[in-house]
Amino acid sequence: MGLMLFPGGYDVATSPDVSWSYTGFSMFRKWLARVEGFALAEMDGFGGDRQWSSVSTTLAPLLNHPDDEGDIAPAQCAEMLPRLVEILNQREPDDSDPVLRRRIEDVSELVSVLRVCVDRDVELIFG
Repeated sequence: MGLMLFPGGYDVATSPDVSWSYTGFSMFRKWLARVEGFALAEMDGFGGDRQWSSVSTTLAPLLNHPDDEGDIAPAQCAEMLPRLVEILNQREPDDSDPVLRRRIEDVSELVSVLRVCVDRDVELIFG
């Protein structure tokens, strides 16, 4: 059992997607939060009491989203995309670090999915 993110309105078999186990998605979001300069565990909804309004990141719609349902609007996808591309361009996969290599691959796949969402003006589906 796992989680798949994909563009709304498209055949899951033919559209790009990114998928994780729930544990893998949790680890990915924790890593992204660290990249953005905060710990996800500090945040409201993740065991802490820090409010999301205190964090300045365009990735908040992804980081503060239920794991297994709902969607992210095309406008929010468009807001997140440049930051994810920036993260992707700043990070060179380190062949000696398989975890970092996996995170970079995840960002790359997510960027591909978000580009479809933005180009076709469709939501990012969590399913």
